[in-house]
Amino acid sequence: MPKTKAQSPKEVQLYEETILQNEEISPGVFLLSYKRADDFIPGQVVRIAVDRLQPPRIYSICSGNHEKEIRVLFNIKEDGYLTPKLATRIPGDKLLVSKPYGGFLGTPKPAWWIATGTGIAPFYSMFQSGQFENKKLIHGARHLNQFYFENELDWAMGRNYVRCCSQEQSCDVFPGRVTDYLNSVDDLPKDQLYYLCGKALMVVEVRDLLISRSIPYENILAEIYF
Repeated sequence: MPKTKAQSPKEVQLYEETILQNEEISPGVFLLSYKRADDFIPGQVVRIAVDRLQPPRIYSICSGNHEKEIRVLFNIKEDGYLTPKLATRIPGDKLLVSKPYGGFLGTPKPAWWIATGTGIAPFYSMFQSGQFENKKLIHGARHLNQFYFENELDWAMGRNYVRCCSQEQSCDVFPGRVTDYLNSVDDLPKDQLYYLCGKALMVVEVRDLLISRSIPYENILAEIYF
């Protein structure tokens, strides 16, 4: 397979693929897969559409770079055009997808992965690609059933996998938001990278918190979900 090349949004073309699986893994949250045709780097994205009537939306790849399928994780936006239609698609249905692209890339260097909701997707891709050594993963969610892939992550990463839940409690889950957890850490390492993935408000809040704790701006990488 050819190596992945970075593409600007204007250069992205869509190709027809066949859905292999579309599973609801949590209420309103789906894991969709189709056959992989191109190499990709963990952390990259694809654009997806169900027709050519509306522009495609961007989704992080949620599978390892050695797997034969590309998976994406999405939640239904009730007022959206794409996700309500995407949720009804079944194996055998057609999908329009781009080749992988993007620059939110994993590294073997020590890093903190910080995500909320479906923002876990690029980090799960990095995890599935074997890049989880020297990493700390912090995942924030409102409800306990929103910690996707938690069994695998907990088994492999142990204490370096931290779940933060803002509206429900469990004995092994930090009570509060991701920012609450970060504020509870006495000494955030200043020589490590911090990857942030989630909605814009979370990314801005965490970035500002890290900067206020003397984390160099150039050590913070962000991917915003809309």
